Amino acid sequence: MAAAVPSPRRAYWLKTLHQWHWISSALSLVGLLLFTVTGFTLNHAAQIEARPQVDRKTAQLTPALLALVKPAPGRDAGRDAGDKPAEAALPPALADWVEATLAIEVAGRAAEWSPEEIYLALPRPGGDAWLRIDRAEGALDYERTDRGWISYLNDLHKGRHTGSAWSWFIDLFAASCLVFSVTGLFILKMHAARRPGTWPVVAGGLVLPLLLAILFIH
Repeated sequence: MAAAVPSPRRAYWLKTLHQWHWISSALSLVGLLLFTVTGFTLNHAAQIEARPQVDRKTAQLTPALLALVKPAPGRDAGRDAGDKPAEAALPPALADWVEATLAIEVAGRAAEWSPEEIYLALPRPGGDAWLRIDRAEGALDYERTDRGWISYLNDLHKGRHTGSAWSWFIDLFAASCLVFSVTGLFILKMHAARRPGTWPVVAGGLVLPLLLAILFIH
């Protein structure tokens, strides 16, 4: 018997779905590899040993820079109306000096100003950092913690302290994966008549995690 010839309409939709499917898979390929590997490392975080490396630096403000941050006598310049540390960026001259001295970017970042000190949190993927400036004496302390590349990749997976550009990438990657999954589902539907095992396998992919959640997650 001659093979059944697909209708032009079916052939058009099948071609379109395949096109969208391969484009979305190509766009999301590297991201899928990254999120798959980091999903495994996050699931076994307790078994993967991390050895943080801590780097500490100290410096002393010049008299001119100290004058920019030193509070006026008898004035709690660093407190807001709610008696909490006020938040403001470092003065431009001080920010430039810190960047040149410590090789870190601080311009435009909000720091907590109290009468005693200025504290600037500098969180980053795979680690942490902070900067403290004594407003009376001008002593500067900087500490940077690096937890390794596995922790860095894990934080990329979670979008932790990664900035707006990476957040946009995650959204676009999620949209690409959605297109990849939905087009794959429709391609399965169009081929299911010739592949009897299609829907039992799809159902298994749904039922298995559902049963695990119901039976073992409390």
